[in-house]
Amino acid sequence: MLDTHGRKYVDPLIKGVANIFIRLHFTANTITKIAFLVGIFSGILAYFEKEIFAVIVLWISGLLDAVDGEVARYQKTTTAWGTLMDITFDRIVELSVIIALGLRFPDSRMELLFLSSTIIISMTVFLTVGALSEKKGMKSFYYQAGVMERTEGFILFSLMILFNKYLSIITFIYASLVLFTAFQRLFEAKKLLDK
Repeated sequence: MLDTHGRKYVDPLIKGVANIFIRLHFTANTITKIAFLVGIFSGILAYFEKEIFAVIVLWISGLLDAVDGEVARYQKTTTAWGTLMDITFDRIVELSVIIALGLRFPDSRMELLFLSSTIIISMTVFLTVGALSEKKGMKSFYYQAGVMERTEGFILFSLMILFNKYLSIITFIYASLVLFTAFQRLFEAKKLLDK
């Protein structure tokens, strides 16, 4: 929801950072790899109880994840491989946080497993609709908006890391919203693909 409706508010920041990388002759794929490594580090920091640093690093990774697409569009180097790498790395970053919290907080593992399952379901719908749809958006595939997009996920991951005393509750809320989004996308897909 925030990615779809709030992008215009953060576009100046994304474009500004993208311009720095363009002047430094970075490719979009290089930025994707940097975002990935930075994002993985957030999981490591969360595991070692460096919560504030983990959240800062997570959001830097998220910013770079938006910047890589901006650079690709500017340089006209958008590729199927770049899209695949971007989506795959995003999920691995999310898993690094989930695994780190699962290792630290065994009592919340069931909720974290539920969250992982809902992410799999939602991404299956999202990617399948993107593959089957002939529509294209700003991205290189059809992007289905939903209640839970990447920014909402980062907000909830941040809450999970910072307020880990309530990890089970926050994780359950996160998972429920992701599941709701999966069904939201499924119903939209039925209308879209039945045409």
